[in-house]
Amino acid sequence: MNLSVTNGTFAYKTGHNIFENINFSIESGNLLAILGPNGAGKTTLLRCITGMLRWTDGMSTLDGENIRNIPEKRLWSRLSYVPQAKSSPSSYTAMEAVLLGRSSRLGVFAQPSKEDIERAEHVLEQLGVIKLRDKRCHEISGGEYQMVLIARALVSDPEVLILDEPESNLDFRNQLIVLDTMSRLAEQGIACIFNTHYPEHALQRSDKALILSGGHAVFGATSRILTEANIEQAFGVKAVIGEIETRESVVQNVIPLHLSGGTASASDRNPAETLASVTILFNDYEESARINDLLHEYGDMIVGRMGMPYRKRGVYIIHTTFDGEESRIRELTHRLSILPDISVKTIYAKE
Repeated sequence: MNLSVTNGTFAYKTGHNIFENINFSIESGNLLAILGPNGAGKTTLLRCITGMLRWTDGMSTLDGENIRNIPEKRLWSRLSYVPQAKSSPSSYTAMEAVLLGRSSRLGVFAQPSKEDIERAEHVLEQLGVIKLRDKRCHEISGGEYQMVLIARALVSDPEVLILDEPESNLDFRNQLIVLDTMSRLAEQGIACIFNTHYPEHALQRSDKALILSGGHAVFGATSRILTEANIEQAFGVKAVIGEIETRESVVQNVIPLHLSGGTASASDRNPAETLASVTILFNDYEESARINDLLHEYGDMIVGRMGMPYRKRGVYIIHTTFDGEESRIRELTHRLSILPDISVKTIYAKE
């Protein structure tokens, strides 16, 4: 599956372009985070991608076919959209609301089957909100309703899942459930796109990122796009990207420091080249194929490698030493870190 936007430009009839010449492409299994300041047009961009708003110029394509030309029922059987949760006036129960997500797979007058109901219950269970099954949507909180909307999108088994600020209004626990769900779906081959106000969520979960600001966008691998310089350029905020070391791995975080003029200085750039050692630990031997594929992509920088099983603990260990561009080493570390059930740490040599 390939979802692409080519030269995407949008303007409301009476105004200037909200954004122009947006270009990106994602494949099955990609997790794309879209970031940008308030008013940049992130929600509008999602609605253009899905065809709910018509591009002023450019197009969205799904496997090469213009989304505008795909029959509605076929399109929404492949793609699901989760809007920002608002308080719901609906008298539907949560279960009934979730079952609406199966409508693209039902006939005009068909009733939900036993399979549909079981699938809806399974999704509610996965998201940890099965307790809401028989509650009416107008009786639950905004955060709970957000989870119901996500369940409604997932129940159709989409190939592409698009979410507008899915972590908003959620507590830490439910934020993690949503993030874990997106990571798991990407692992299963679903392409996920989400708007977020949390740069750290993008760093910790997504393999692709797009920053929308001033009507234009930068897109690419998350580690190359979500940099201190790009954050300052887009948000007008001086921030540092730090690393928090846990027992299992290194977690990246973004800490805003103060407002700035919105232009990054040369001192924000990473040193051109460095020497680094990357250590990878994992339990499932089948993961080694994916790890080796990734290491092969950066093989021109490898100066040494050692791999061994530690049978007492049932753990596999790979030590690799790199000499090359720091930005590429960080990119590899990031791509390894978002693989499930893998621990990775990178140590850089002193200058």
